[in-house]
Amino acid sequence: MKIADRLKNFEGYGCGPREEGIHLDKNETPFGLPNDIKDDIFEELRETQLNRYPPLIPETLEKKIADYVGCSTEKISVGNGSDALLPLLFELFDADQVVLNPTTFSMYSFYAKRKGLEINEIPLDENFVIPSYLDVLEKRSIICICSPNNPTGNRQPRDQIIEALESENIVILDEAYVEFSRESNIDLIEKYDNLIVLRTLSKAFGLAGLRIGYCVGSVEMMEYLNKIRSPFSQDILSIKIAERLFEYTEMIENNVKKIVDERDRIFKRFKDHAYPSQSNFILIDLDAYEYLRDRGIHVRKMGGRLEGMIRVTVGKEEENDELISELERFIEGSKR
Repeated sequence: MKIADRLKNFEGYGCGPREEGIHLDKNETPFGLPNDIKDDIFEELRETQLNRYPPLIPETLEKKIADYVGCSTEKISVGNGSDALLPLLFELFDADQVVLNPTTFSMYSFYAKRKGLEINEIPLDENFVIPSYLDVLEKRSIICICSPNNPTGNRQPRDQIIEALESENIVILDEAYVEFSRESNIDLIEKYDNLIVLRTLSKAFGLAGLRIGYCVGSVEMMEYLNKIRSPFSQDILSIKIAERLFEYTEMIENNVKKIVDERDRIFKRFKDHAYPSQSNFILIDLDAYEYLRDRGIHVRKMGGRLEGMIRVTVGKEEENDELISELERFIEGSKR
């Protein structure tokens, strides 16, 4: 028997090698940690015992996160990036289907398929807004809502989110980009025990390389989640660095302001082609993926309903200058 005959057929996520050039394709922050902060962090890491396991639950980090979002520590659970919490949440609840709103973050579908869950796709409307769920939820559901939505960049209306919660189904609200939006729905945790809010340190905090995310929910929900987590889920170095970064929230806020200012500058230059964004990226209705790639600028090529569009991560000012120049040349050349 060949082992290949026993393998399940599954379409993976996949990614290729990182090419040289300007990378505006992964929604990363363009700002790394300053050297003085790195030196401060590395000095503490010298005293970290790498021969010992990390804590079963990173309570110090969870306390810092709780202070940051304004809730009790018991309502926080940390994971290896917010998307890695998804399969645990899908496993936690007894549900018949996962409800998705394409076009949205692809990992919801990825993990739902891995868990063998039925997927019910209810597309966003023409303005990329989530629909009414009340007439379509005949089954016990887990509803995934991304706000601001990736890849369209828009916030979802609070009333629609509340309507989903009032259906008494489980709602996973992904707020990975909330720092660029300034408007959160995390306060709804206090009223609805069927709500889980996903957050990450990969975007505004600039720690994509460490893979630290967290979710916020009721105390009971977090207790059950901790029961199904594998022990020592986060490595000690990531925990230590993340803990220290909460001492530099003023720097993070300044970086967010720079990104928002640059985002708005790009949008104004291409407002006839771009969609308004409350995130650190912009969806642009220009089929310029290959054109930009050939010039060393890497953006995300969209497909499906967004075929012919690109998603552009906001970079540093000089990177954005180059992007703007090349897109203007592309538009001018398309007119000929």
